[in-house]
Amino acid sequence: MLKNKLVVCRAEKAWTQQELANQVGVSRQTIASLEKSKYNPSLILGFKIANAFNKTLTEVFEYEEE
Repeated sequence: MLKNKLVVCRAEKAWTQQELANQVGVSRQTIASLEKSKYNPSLILGFKIANAFNKTLTEVFEYEEE
């Protein structure tokens, strides 16, 4: 299972879902789905998101065995 800290990271930057979506080139719905763990990002999208927050991939996303 891939967990993420998108809500926390967005709050730190005071960004809306739309603002993050614009930063990484996806729709707001994609960000909402990621936050609800309904969708796992591609590796490239994961890096884009982490870079937008000036964080490493593992600071934003965490893999846990089910």
